[in-house]
Amino acid sequence: MKVIEVNKDNFKKEVLQANKPVLLDFYADWCGPCKTAAPILEELAGEYEGKIIIAKLDVDKNQEIAGKFGVMSIPTVIMFGKGKESDRQVGFAGKEGYGVMIKKVLK
Repeated sequence: MKVIEVNKDNFKKEVLQANKPVLLDFYADWCGPCKTAAPILEELAGEYEGKIIIAKLDVDKNQEIAGKFGVMSIPTVIMFGKGKESDRQVGFAGKEGYGVMIKKVLK
């Protein structure tokens, strides 16, 4: 499974109404650490296919959503379960850090 792109048009459906936990990466194209995180998130999407959804949201194009969740620094990764935030990591956490978030929600 691929990382899915979410925006103001599909955020509610893909994140808040998802039938699986969603790991959402708030990023921007100009952000170096975000570029470092991208292939790791792609890898995790494959490893946890069918168990969680991994999505990304461009903060420059979706400032209203980023603001609603208080995202002030990127990358910020938020774990959603049943439409609610359950965990947050600000800054690049690496595969291990994101894996910890995923394992917590899959317990």
